[in-house]
Amino acid sequence: MRIDRIKFAVLLAEKDLTLTRLSDISGVSRQTLSCVKQGKRCTSETADKIARAFNVDVQEIMEVKK
Repeated sequence: MRIDRIKFAVLLAEKDLTLTRLSDISGVSRQTLSCVKQGKRCTSETADKIARAFNVDVQEIMEVKK
């Protein structure tokens, strides 16, 4: 799965979170979050954890296939 980089960055800014704080909330390592922020793929479990931390549905943050 791939989380949309732009949506990820917007949610980080809107929630006023750093990657370290998001890591604490989500249980996903800061290194993995950094990779996701750069547009790399992640597991569905990781995407679910990130979505829960942002309090959004996972579909809202997924990259749209072109």
